[in-house]
Amino acid sequence: MFTACCALGLCMATEQLIAPGSLQLITPLHGIIVGSTLVVYDLPRLIPRPYGRPRPHQPLKKWYIFFFCTGVLLTGLSLLWLPLKMILLCAIMGMFAFAYFLPALPGRRKRLRDFGLLKILVLTSVWTIATTALPMMLYGAEPMHYPFEFALRFVLVFVLCVLFDLQDIPTDISYNIATLPHRLGERRSYLLVYVSLAVFVALSVAQYVRYPLMPQRSLAALLTAVATIWVALYVRRRPDRAIFIALTDGMMLLYAVLVLLPIPG
Repeated sequence: MFTACCALGLCMATEQLIAPGSLQLITPLHGIIVGSTLVVYDLPRLIPRPYGRPRPHQPLKKWYIFFFCTGVLLTGLSLLWLPLKMILLCAIMGMFAFAYFLPALPGRRKRLRDFGLLKILVLTSVWTIATTALPMMLYGAEPMHYPFEFALRFVLVFVLCVLFDLQDIPTDISYNIATLPHRLGERRSYLLVYVSLAVFVALSVAQYVRYPLMPQRSLAALLTAVATIWVALYVRRRPDRAIFIALTDGMMLLYAVLVLLPIPG
């Protein structure tokens, strides 16, 4: 549910850019964003693990079922109110999302996440399109007119994906998955994170130069970058899984909240 809130926040951050002053709290797109996130993140916990791997005991299985059913209901109802072109784009992203964790690829019947470099590109691209292109289409904006927003969102999600892959290196090695951090090594991967965050801030400044009416977006990017660096340093010293997930996913929500906060005066 927390990840669904993060996705919704990023979606609304895009809407605030293209439709300032007319932001709606409840729309069919918001239902799609929250519902599909719940489906994609809970379904893998409810089906047998691929390749015959045993699944450990799940004390929270009832909650997984509840959130999955809630996601299906939200997604199904919301689709009824979206135009056809948005439904088609959602369907394409849904195919990539399910292929990410289901061994459905032709040939060797592998998952997208079993291809380390492809994994991070697919995940980053799906999140970027879902939280950037879809809101623009809902409000009738032309996505190609907002290259900075696409680049900003891609870089931010990419950084968080690198951090997740760094945390998962032992597991990925055991499954013979050569992720980007596995290839680069820990030191270079963290350097990539810091350089990417600098690019994230630079893109936000460039966006402000191009569209100087929203200074809070540049400030939000700077504060988010600083917070993400702190998170990277913290989890590197204390790699507790639950804390790591909350802090890392929380950077998306932090950025969205900072963007949406009004500046007095």
